[in-house]
Amino acid sequence: MSESVELKISLPKIPDIELVALEGLQRLASHLGISDDKIGEAKILATEAIINALEHAGVDELPVDIVFTMTKKRLIIFVQDYGKGFQPDSVEEPIIEKKLGTNKKRGWGLKLMRTMSDDITIESDEHGTKITLIKNLA
Repeated sequence: MSESVELKISLPKIPDIELVALEGLQRLASHLGISDDKIGEAKILATEAIINALEHAGVDELPVDIVFTMTKKRLIIFVQDYGKGFQPDSVEEPIIEKKLGTNKKRGWGLKLMRTMSDDITIESDEHGTKITLIKNLA
């Protein structure tokens, strides 16, 4: 059976705090001997999920909880906020032509997560949002 490592972290809403989680993710990957190129997309997924939770939950005083569970073959990224929730199906698909030449560079998070992950589950209600992303590493 493959070794599994897990990191649980609770992040307050402060600027650039997602970097703490990414450092932890990188250390897990290094511990398991996973190369930087294989963990690169996983770091993008984690960044998008964490930043979305921090920006859109609507509560400054509550943390965002993250759990990374990793083996040499697979990473599970779990991100939970305790905010107002949202309807994932109501988020408009970004259109690159509309974004070019404007200051609206944000809005790609869900599309990136759906495109770059091997599986995504989103559960959201008035008590918060839980996103589970799976990224195959082998």
